[in-house]
Amino acid sequence: MASLFRLAFAVFVMILLSAVDNPVGASKEIKVGGTEGWRQPGVNDSAMYNQWAARHRFHVGDSLRFQYKNDSVLVVDKYGYFHCNTTNPISTFKDGSTLVTLERPGPAYFISGDPDRCKNGQRLVIEVMGLHPIAGSPPSIAYPPQSYMAVSPSPVSGSGESVHMAALAVVSVSMGLVTSFATLFGVRTIAF
Repeated sequence: MASLFRLAFAVFVMILLSAVDNPVGASKEIKVGGTEGWRQPGVNDSAMYNQWAARHRFHVGDSLRFQYKNDSVLVVDKYGYFHCNTTNPISTFKDGSTLVTLERPGPAYFISGDPDRCKNGQRLVIEVMGLHPIAGSPPSIAYPPQSYMAVSPSPVSGSGESVHMAALAVVSVSMGLVTSFATLFGVRTIAF
């Protein structure tokens, strides 16, 4: 009887870990610049992207959507950002609708492929934090900063909230099954 309980408990732990350790559930797609999109700021609005970035929190797993016309997006290093240097970008995009998935914590730098637009304020630096926290969980361990992003070929589909709710439902059902097994076989359970 005890071995059956151990098996049920092991299954419960595996389901719990797979449901809780899924960062996709909290990930979100953020449109750079809001309704304005990726464009050259006006003459008196050169800090537009700094102000936009200050209103958002960026986490590992989030995606940035750049929407633009007759322009490009370059992922660059710190030097490229501050000097509007377009000669050695990490990545270059010209498709008009670029999705960049943030995969590492630390700073991330983006500029327009046109050096004049960049000098006029069409550049963005963000600080990417670790994974989205799960409600009720202790704070996560910080990762050392790194400047690395991966490009996702298509937008994230589905709602992060629905994935998170599904994970909670799986955990609830699993806990109920373990409790039922324990009660059925007369094993004393630990309250969660």
